[in-house]
Amino acid sequence: MKLLQKMRGSGEAPPPRSSWPAILATTLAVTAVVATLMYLTGLFEVVLMLGSFAPTALIVFAYPDSPFAQPRNVVLGHLIGSACGLASAQGLPERWWGGALAVGAAIGLMKAARAVHPPACANPLIIHAFLRTSWTFLLFPTLTGAGLIVVAALLYHNLRRADPWPRYWL
Repeated sequence: MKLLQKMRGSGEAPPPRSSWPAILATTLAVTAVVATLMYLTGLFEVVLMLGSFAPTALIVFAYPDSPFAQPRNVVLGHLIGSACGLASAQGLPERWWGGALAVGAAIGLMKAARAVHPPACANPLIIHAFLRTSWTFLLFPTLTGAGLIVVAALLYHNLRRADPWPRYWL
């Protein structure tokens, strides 16, 4: 019975909604970043956009003070997630449990590196289930895409806010 009572929650109100100008600015920034990555993918004929970059953009642009939004977490988290997916796809190519092991390993390594970035937990599944690609995936799209998001966020936040962004690099 105590467990059921705990599951009802503490009764707190949800966090306040952002202002409409902030919502619009975030919407436009995320749209511009995703559109740029997709456009550059077509222009250079090299993949720069991952599905996991859309939630990355949400976190970085809408919640910039979150630990998950800091450049260290964004870049290292995506690199760790992709590396785990590549190792799994190459070492356990036709195993149904390979993707699950890669996600678990990615989470453990992100926590150990103090670089947790939740969207990057999808990278092993993207790689393992669909792409089965080479280690160059770490450079294109992983490092390049995550780096472009960080650069865009640097400009966006430091032009719009009084507080500096990021909170930390390393």
